[in-house]
Amino acid sequence: MAPTHTVTNQVPDLVDTDLAADPPLLEAVAREGAGWSLDALHDTGRRAGSAQVREWADAAHRNEPRLRAFDRVGNRVDEVDYDPGYHALLDEAVSRGFAGAVWAGPDGIGSAPRPGQHVARAAGFLVWSQAEAGHGCPVSMSHAVLPALQAAPELLARYGPGLVSTVYERGLAEPTTKAGLLAGMGMTEKQGGSDVRTNTTSAVANADGTYTLTGHKWFTSAPMCDVFLVLAQVGASGVTCFLVPRILPDGSRNPFAIQRLKDKLGNRSNASSEPEFDGTIGFRVGDEGRGVRTIIEMVACTRLDNALGSAAGMRDALRRATWHATHRHAFGSALIDKPLMRGVLADLTLESEAAVTLALRLAGAQDRSGSDEHEAAFRRIGVTLGKYWICKRQTAVVGEALECLGGNGFVEESGMPRLFRESPLNSIWEGSGNVNALDLLRVLGREPAAVEAYRAEVEAASGADHRLDAAWKSILDELRDPAEERARWLAERMAVVLQGSLLVRHAPAAVADAFVGSRVAGEHGAAFGTLPRGVDVDGILARVPLG
Repeated sequence: MAPTHTVTNQVPDLVDTDLAADPPLLEAVAREGAGWSLDALHDTGRRAGSAQVREWADAAHRNEPRLRAFDRVGNRVDEVDYDPGYHALLDEAVSRGFAGAVWAGPDGIGSAPRPGQHVARAAGFLVWSQAEAGHGCPVSMSHAVLPALQAAPELLARYGPGLVSTVYERGLAEPTTKAGLLAGMGMTEKQGGSDVRTNTTSAVANADGTYTLTGHKWFTSAPMCDVFLVLAQVGASGVTCFLVPRILPDGSRNPFAIQRLKDKLGNRSNASSEPEFDGTIGFRVGDEGRGVRTIIEMVACTRLDNALGSAAGMRDALRRATWHATHRHAFGSALIDKPLMRGVLADLTLESEAAVTLALRLAGAQDRSGSDEHEAAFRRIGVTLGKYWICKRQTAVVGEALECLGGNGFVEESGMPRLFRESPLNSIWEGSGNVNALDLLRVLGREPAAVEAYRAEVEAASGADHRLDAAWKSILDELRDPAEERARWLAERMAVVLQGSLLVRHAPAAVADAFVGSRVAGEHGAAFGTLPRGVDVDGILARVPLG
């Protein structure tokens, strides 16, 4: 072979690693009460890091979902065909309990689960999401639908056993005949987006207690789910929540006309659709006119999963960038030995560790919220802050990590372009940044217990770092008169100070000191790689999860 074809100085594939071999994650899992789950978490990590799972993920993106509106003879079927890799990923995720299984308590659906069970599920979801993010959409929605169905005991009894199952059964059939079910959600419409109270889909009550829905949803992901929670207007009562099955109890197909699949920036393994309801049967969930209140618990769960998914994307990007720098040589040594590169990677590590730590703290609050009013109040404000800030940071982190690979990172084979296209999604899903900032203002104005829970969490680190104490004082000044035009500043500042408090209490000194100095005290430039002088880069980089 000609000398020009000899390959040197290229980075080996990062495969067959344990994605759960991640110090901040493992520490958080134990701290939040799920140390009993570590063996299963490492099993998930090894599987997620395997060459087989990477092949499934790549195939699911190369062979995108295709809409099949009609069967051979012209009957409307409205089905979506996926690559086998997508089904394989879903099968693994459901069988590992990342969908609805966490809600199957020892005394039935919704009864008290094992302590730490939500933390175990959150950690597994974070690790598994690093394999492929698109299939996480139906997994997350299926996990989140169970709390909303508590408002409809008959529906919970009918569909709950399938939703908490650890069996993935593809294809449409009458739900109670299937070994396992997946759930979706359809709230937004083209005229309103996040302003769901302007929805124009209507619902009319029938004599048998069902409702007939007419309307057109603008963004409904995973249309091959078995059941969907949707919102529709009921006369003078207003927005109401309904469960819409794809197949009705009598075995007939419920009208669910998929007009098209969305051509999205990323998340392309996951089909997102525009279904039209015309004579579609729905079963009411909760009271008429209380649809937003009924579905809000589902939104809270999916927002936590947004934060977990973004933390996963950051972790994956950081791992890939560090692996590349470890094995790539330039100007006489490995990139990982260059002070500039080490500074960039250390900076990315701080952002990623803060995201993982906060996301797992929120999962712990989810676990304890049923029996602890303080934790329930903290979850209310913490999920809003975590969803806002962790999701915002994903795009910046992935973009910088991609740059660490140089031109190689701009090529699809590196995996970085897919991560980058995926990175803005969680900041948009379940309410964009402005929606979450406005939600924070609502919490501040209406839920004093949540504000006090945040205060207690931050003040748990009082006296440990004067820079953190000063930042908390500035937030207290702002809280005296929070204004809408300052809502983003406040959400960001509250999230960063919360992360600082958690890291000061739980992270190594190298991480906590550098995070507080750079993020809380502002000793940092606009770009990554501008940490304050004197930070312990070696101590920070020891936290990178290379598996």
